[in-house]
Parts: sequence; structure tokens; C-alpha cells
Amino acid sequence: MLTYAPGETVAHRLDARSKLACQFGFAVAAFAGPTPRRLAVLTGLAALALLAGRLSPLSVARSYRFALVILLLSPLSALLALTPPYLDPARAVGPLLAITRVVLVLTVAAVYVRTTPVRESRAVIQRYVPGRTGQALGVGVALTFRFLPVLRRDLLSVREAIQARGGGRRSVVDRARRIAVVGLARALSRSDRLSLALRARCFAWNPTPPEMAFRRRDYPVAALGVALSCWPLVAVVP
Repeated sequence: MLTYAPGETVAHRLDARSKLACQFGFAVAAFAGPTPRRLAVLTGLAALALLAGRLSPLSVARSYRFALVILLLSPLSALLALTPPYLDPARAVGPLLAITRVVLVLTVAAVYVRTTPVRESRAVIQRYVPGRTGQALGVGVALTFRFLPVLRRDLLSVREAIQARGGGRRSVVDRARRIAVVGLARALSRSDRLSLALRARCFAWNPTPPEMAFRRRDYPVAALGVALSCWPLVAVVP
């Protein structure tokens, strides 16, 4: 699962706000219309993002493997038919273009998660979303980024323990039920400990944010995000 990893890459040195602006513009351009030429341009930009964050496409695919399998069901179901012709590749073109844009957006999002500290994401949200709403969103984002990897490791350890005790001979339903029950119990236990830890550390709704400042390298990235946001309004790439 992708989480933040400290580094000295180009993406790491960018301000979180410029990365968010570029990511937002990329998503707008991707979902405006999945034409082959537009997707080709966005694929090149996604490749540049991976290069800037020194992130392997294989690691991204491995992290999103379950989502990718579900996405691939759409073109496969369109490809197959119960009546002649049973295989028609032309029917799968539209769904394939549609899921390609989702994969590209997930790729750019993976670079952001890998190269941006959670504190900076929270600070940006609380700075630009006013009041308690921004504070709640900031806390929610911070806890989600930190809590999900822990829960995933718990579920994997439960599955490995079941396998070590001969669980492979049990039915899939029984194994899923055991993983769900134990995983839920661990999640509730971790939630209680998290609540206690937050109180012990005098949790603040409005902590001192980290220092953030736009530098020269941030302006082209932010400008790219603005240009991508305006792309649907101008038919540059039909």
C-alpha cells in the first residue's frame, strides 16, 4: 500500500498546494472526455509524474491491484456477448478508454501520496476550507492516511495466521468471516488506543501548520494544473 516516504526527488521538493492544483487539473482534463489523443497526452504527463517522484509503475499497479481487477471487468463484459458475434473488440473500446482515465488519475494521486507528508495535506485543507469544516476534513484526511496502512497490516497478519493454522482447508466464506470478525475487533481496539493517545498528547484542532512557501519550481506545476483545468473549455485536442 502506498504511503508517504521521505525523499529528495523533484516531487518531494514541491509545495503541497502546487501538487494538489496539478492533480485537480489532471483529473478535470481526464474526465472531460476520454478521447485517444487526449489520453495519450495525459499518459505522458502521468509518466512524468512517476519520474518526478521516482515511483515505479509496477508498485502503483501492485497497490491498486484490486481496483484494477474490478475496473477491467467493464471492458471484458462488453467484449463478451451471449449472442453472435460472441467476441466483438469494438464494444470494449469505450469502456477501455473510460477506465484508462481512472487509472491515470490514480497514478498521479499515488505520486502525491508518496511524496507529500500528511501534515502538509492537513495544513492545506485547514488553510483553504474555513471553520470547523476545514478542521474536521484536515483531521479526517490525516487519520485516514495514517490509519488505513495499519488496518491493512492487521488484516494481512490475520490472514497469515489463519493460513498457518490450516485455514486453507476451510471454505472461503468461513475464512472471510473469521478475517472480518478479527479485523473488526482489532480496528475497534486500535480506535480506542488512538483516542487515548490523542488525549494524552493534548490533541489540537488547530495545530501549528508546517512552513510552506511557493518557490520557482512550484509555479510551472501550478500553471500546468490551471491549464489542465481549462482544457475542457478549449478544444485543443479533439
